[in-house]
Amino acid sequence: MSDFKNKNIEEWRKILDQEQFLIMREEGTEPPGSSKLNSEKRTGTYHCAGCDTLLFDSEKKYESGSGWPSFFESKPEVFETKTDHHVGYPRTEYHCAKCGSHHGHIFDDGPEPTGKRFCNNGKALKFKPKN
Repeated sequence: MSDFKNKNIEEWRKILDQEQFLIMREEGTEPPGSSKLNSEKRTGTYHCAGCDTLLFDSEKKYESGSGWPSFFESKPEVFETKTDHHVGYPRTEYHCAKCGSHHGHIFDDGPEPTGKRFCNNGKALKFKPKN
């Protein structure tokens, strides 16, 4: 288990802003269309806002029309998944494997080659443009 997963609530409150805390530690969701990362088109990488783990390359991002930053592929072994039933039907929820932070849900309606859509809360991500 990483040091990040051992952090207590007060330590997380110092690292994350209020909305990030709700999303990443309490499995909340930001409003659709609210993330500035929806329109991010630069080349770069997307990292966990909680622990800075590299999660996605910009080349794997696409416009899904869902209102949240979407990716068809993540870096290998950076997420753990579980099934949630918060909306009345089962969905695959994913969390950062290093710090346990909630990021979003994976759906099977994405583009080829994976057919996956990682529907990620923008507040759970940090974008780092390529220099």
